[in-house]
Amino acid sequence: MGNAIELKKQVVEEIADKLKNSVSTIVVDYRGLNVAEVTELRKQLREAGVEFKVYKNSLTRRASEAAELAGLNDALTGPNAIAFSTEDVVAPAKILNEFSKKNEALEIKAGVIEGNIVSVEEIKALADLPSREGLLSMLLSVLQAPIRNLALAAKAVADQKEEQGA
Repeated sequence: MGNAIELKKQVVEEIADKLKNSVSTIVVDYRGLNVAEVTELRKQLREAGVEFKVYKNSLTRRASEAAELAGLNDALTGPNAIAFSTEDVVAPAKILNEFSKKNEALEIKAGVIEGNIVSVEEIKALADLPSREGLLSMLLSVLQAPIRNLALAAKAVADQKEEQGA
């Protein structure tokens, strides 16, 4: 009997550590997905470096309280799976949101982004953001615009002087 309790304590500690160390954690209800769909979802998440696990709700509730995220407990009813990402904040939201559009059986229930509990609407808004690379390319084009405009103006002045001189 004591061994089972020790195992449960270890699992609670494991979940609490993942909740604390993840930059993005999303709880989903996967009821209604078949094995092939769950396998495809796991594959997409794994390729993005996101861990996707199913834990008992009672253990997850204890872990969320230990991680000072007790507000997450409202979402921990029914069959849940949790996506943990330690590197990319947007990846789990983007993948799960896209997957839920194709498979209505997958329901996003709650999330934790950088230690703050967020609503389903906030997760979906995060999923609609461009990727990190997309944001960086937008920033680069904004930074290049003044230099490009200056070069075009200088060329126009040079062309005008050349026409006047000819």
